[in-house]
Amino acid sequence: MNILILGAGQVGSTTAKQLAKEEDNEITIVDTDLEKLNKLSSTTDLRVIEGGASYPNILKAAGADTADMLIAVTSSDEVNMIACQIASTLFNTQTKIARIRASEYSDNVDLFSESEIPVDYYINPEELITNYIAELIQHPGAFQVLDFAEGRMRMVGVRTKQQGFLVGNPIRTLHEHLGNEKVRIAAIYRDGDIINIDGNTIIKEKDEVYFMASPDDIDDLIIEFNQDHERVRSVMIAGGGKIGLKLAARLEKSNQVKLIEKSVERAKELAEQLETTIVLKGDAADDVLLTEENVNNTDVFVSVTNSEEANLLSSMVAKKLGTKKVFALINKASYSGLAEAETIDVTFSAEQITISSLLSHVRKGDVVKVHTLKRGNAEALEAIAHEHENSMVVGKSIEEIVLPEGAFIAAVVSSQGEIRAVHHSTIVQPDDHVIVFISNREAVAEIENLFPKTKKR
Repeated sequence: MNILILGAGQVGSTTAKQLAKEEDNEITIVDTDLEKLNKLSSTTDLRVIEGGASYPNILKAAGADTADMLIAVTSSDEVNMIACQIASTLFNTQTKIARIRASEYSDNVDLFSESEIPVDYYINPEELITNYIAELIQHPGAFQVLDFAEGRMRMVGVRTKQQGFLVGNPIRTLHEHLGNEKVRIAAIYRDGDIINIDGNTIIKEKDEVYFMASPDDIDDLIIEFNQDHERVRSVMIAGGGKIGLKLAARLEKSNQVKLIEKSVERAKELAEQLETTIVLKGDAADDVLLTEENVNNTDVFVSVTNSEEANLLSSMVAKKLGTKKVFALINKASYSGLAEAETIDVTFSAEQITISSLLSHVRKGDVVKVHTLKRGNAEALEAIAHEHENSMVVGKSIEEIVLPEGAFIAAVVSSQGEIRAVHHSTIVQPDDHVIVFISNREAVAEIENLFPKTKKR
């Protein structure tokens, strides 16, 4: 696929790096910052163009007239939208994706059509991150909660603890204990490495377990693995930017929320926009302030400032002072190891959350949902199995489907939304939604080929 990426910021660069690893992709990236482009081209097999992302001459030089897809992720909503407009009008670019942050735009869906602003798909990173954090707060014993099959199925990551009922027992006891055959363990990571699993695999303390379940079953399963599920009542948020504001507005309807913001002016703005949230002016890493605000009695502390270092520091201070759970927004993979050291309960990456949304539109075949895992080293995707003459999936049992190494069918949901129990003998039916866990991202292309898009949805 010929893909044109506009913007070499964190999201654009990371997306370019990931897509360039796949042999069938030709990547061109545009930015005004030549230093960023040179740094990127020195480590990644792609083409770079210096210039304004919305200028017709720059788009032409970048190959907009032959591009299969344009991904506009500059820092400006307006530039992203204009670039899509010009790419459509002048170059008839097939698929156009834009990052649009301002709710004043994204809330007006009628703006985006071929007759208005021709953006085929738009992503709002702040909205995506807010939803991601809200799911974690709803299920505090998990470190990742991912949505599939239009909300009917979720993949949940948990770290096992000694007090969990299933720790020390083989996987097969999961179904025996719960009496639910539609629950399935997709993968287990042990000491950072994925392990081969079957019904006899013993679950150990500190394993990272990814399981599939319906939303109604998630909390019961978390208890089975780590006994760590108490309803969250109080939340303290560090950082009053777009994410902090959206998160506070979302949570204050059902939780006691405090929000810490350094800027006096911004703190005043937040207080005016929020209803029941208590807005505090100060440094979120100030142990005196945190102590005065009873951080030790806070269920969840979430740090979402624009500084990774500040997020790390404030989370570590909150944890030391007695907060039950601390979450931190961190993009650098080197920092994420702190979670594994139990200093911070959950780290999450804005880049990876945003890229997951992008990949859903980039993937070949009839792939409808993609989530990246393990800092982009693994992937879970949802694809639709269509019936055709040479189908390698439809009409075959799970054990008959030839999957590349590192891939595993984690769940099957019918076209009517019914969650089907997955056994070796389970037959994949036409239009089933198949969720595949992929620990080796080099296998993604082979998985895509198993699910060709044979009819228009």
